[in-house]
Amino acid sequence: MYRLAAFDMDGTLLLPDHTLGDKTLSTLRQLAEKPVTLTFATGRHYLEMKDILANIGLDGYLITGNGTRIHDLSGHRLHASDLPEDCAHELLHTSWDTPASVHVFRDDGWFTSLDDPDLLIPHQFSGFRYQLQDLRLLPDSGNSKVCFCAPHNVLLSLVPQLEAHFGPRIDLCFSAMDCLDVQPAGSNKGSALALLTEGLGINMSECMAFGDAMNDKEMLEGVGMGLIMGNALPVLKEKSPHLQIIGHCRHQAVSHFLQHWLHTPNLTYSPEY
Repeated sequence: MYRLAAFDMDGTLLLPDHTLGDKTLSTLRQLAEKPVTLTFATGRHYLEMKDILANIGLDGYLITGNGTRIHDLSGHRLHASDLPEDCAHELLHTSWDTPASVHVFRDDGWFTSLDDPDLLIPHQFSGFRYQLQDLRLLPDSGNSKVCFCAPHNVLLSLVPQLEAHFGPRIDLCFSAMDCLDVQPAGSNKGSALALLTEGLGINMSECMAFGDAMNDKEMLEGVGMGLIMGNALPVLKEKSPHLQIIGHCRHQAVSHFLQHWLHTPNLTYSPEY
């Protein structure tokens, strides 16, 4: 019996329009009654996620900023990791050879110098917004992650620049095709889930997890049952070929799989495409 279920949000639990489907919400409520501990593990900001859970009437542990923050059911912060101050300073004060926009996550919000309404489309469901700011004026401390946003090929050309400059001082991961996240070394959804489950007295082998991007890889690899979305980034499927692939987020595949697991676990699961 699995005691905890961890869910990525965008491309996994959410529909392509970044809203939560009715079937998915109903299934999550059924799962909580088992009882199974619900955990939402996302690159999104804690301030956004706590409002989303409040609006849909669900309780769950929150792993946000790709593992840089962990909060309990009451909103108490259990863990925080930030970029080293020298790394944050260099990230925000270096003229990188890229047209990518830069975004900074801090406890008091999401900051960027780019006023682009298209950036808000994935957040219409929650109403969460960026704060316009000259990023060079931000403090060097308290920065949980920095995101570069651009088409995938643009970001691919940025990766060697960042790797050559920072080496092992930071970690890089693609949270989406058009989003490259720079995080504290060793900070990811998998390490955060391990910290959370240790505190809850739950073994990682007693957890299931769902995800679609490279920022989910450590979490999916570390649990007893890691499930990859059919719409996942090809590189995730390539790097984790032994993990089961379920259907597409447009079909609310997480709900489809969980209904099978809840009611007919003795039968072979067939993904819905």
